[in-house]
Amino acid sequence: MTNRSKTAAPDSRLRTAPRRVLVVSHSHPDLSKGGAEVAAHQLFRTLKGSPDHEAWYLGCVRDAGNAKLGASLSQPYSDHEYLYACQGFDWFKFANLDAEFPNEFRALLNDLKPDVVHFHHYLNVGVEAFLHVRETLPEAQIVLTLHEYLGICHHYGQMVTRPARSLCSEASPLRCSRCFNEFSPSDFFMRDMYIKRFFDVVDQFIAPSEFLAERYVTWGLPREKMTVLENVLPVPTSTAPVARTASKGPLRVGFFGQISVLKGINVLFEAAEILEEQEQYGVVFEIYGDHSGQPPEFQQDFLTRLAKVGRNVKFMGPYEQSRVDALMRSVDLVLVPSVWWENSPVVIQEAIRNRRPVICSDIGGMAEKVRDGLDGMHFPVGNSVALAHLLSQLVEDRTVLGALGDSIRPAVDTAMLTNEFKRLYQAPGSELSSRRTAKAQS
Repeated sequence: MTNRSKTAAPDSRLRTAPRRVLVVSHSHPDLSKGGAEVAAHQLFRTLKGSPDHEAWYLGCVRDAGNAKLGASLSQPYSDHEYLYACQGFDWFKFANLDAEFPNEFRALLNDLKPDVVHFHHYLNVGVEAFLHVRETLPEAQIVLTLHEYLGICHHYGQMVTRPARSLCSEASPLRCSRCFNEFSPSDFFMRDMYIKRFFDVVDQFIAPSEFLAERYVTWGLPREKMTVLENVLPVPTSTAPVARTASKGPLRVGFFGQISVLKGINVLFEAAEILEEQEQYGVVFEIYGDHSGQPPEFQQDFLTRLAKVGRNVKFMGPYEQSRVDALMRSVDLVLVPSVWWENSPVVIQEAIRNRRPVICSDIGGMAEKVRDGLDGMHFPVGNSVALAHLLSQLVEDRTVLGALGDSIRPAVDTAMLTNEFKRLYQAPGSELSSRRTAKAQS
């Protein structure tokens, strides 16, 4: 349903200078370890290290102190990395309220003169940034990788209702105003129009999963502008051969990443309680992650539940990205119990490359990325009873895990994936540029 390899490689006879790419993200991995900023920065690093591309990175920080010193744009990391201090943002329609940003951003564009501006998010910079690029550098290609469903859904882009947190399959002004009664259906209609106005400037949308691509096409993005392409992740931190999962001892179940309600931490707690009540002591849950960025009420609830769980749950705390491969190889399987649709969870990519089966909810990008019975196993979303039963079965027959370990698909090759992005960044006269010219003439 989506473009995959329709783009042709740039003709070296027509272009000899390195292609100039500016990668824009809503943060920087030194400030935030989210999947979007990690993927954006790794893409920048990979492009910068190749002889046929020159790359820069623009990240963001919500830091009023920098602006007070007169430095909305700074370079704290390297001469190819910029940090923008966001001063005001409309989270309803993703509008940048900083009056200084347009001039500073356009000045940066004029200075760098990128052939491609690849946005990995529009938080903090605002959707108006697409128009700033088009008006400043009319021939530059504008690419946007979509993360979550933010343009569609005001509830953190996760398409679950509030306060019930039930799954939502379709957005509309009326449905959305039921979740947020402080906004009228007309408000949501105008929000939709505002965002799409600037999305219309984008040449190419990238979705890391077919599921997310289909959601955005249904919402109104042109199918011909959509390409499904996985995120580029840092190369493995360990080159040692990956050992198979243990055939004896407790079944070590690893939970990695952000700790939140929507990531399914309560499903894990409930499954642990069920297993303890059933006197099934062959399963141990190891939680690797951080909860400190969550709302205070969740943090309190998490710590309260953690204090009450049995010995089959171990909280290991936050971890550095450089340790993730060793940590994943220390467990027998990776649990992804999210209760929202997800897109393309980084933790699944990391588990695959470390040959660890994934037990995940049976919806969205999780179900797409994990082939049931091959790369891992699915369980009904939010169903802690089903999860506990599945884990009990794996304890009773450890050969199943061994078979899964043998059938896990190969990890995505970083070099090959980077080449796909390079093919997308075509020279002037390419399919993207031609499409834009045809539209302007129509």
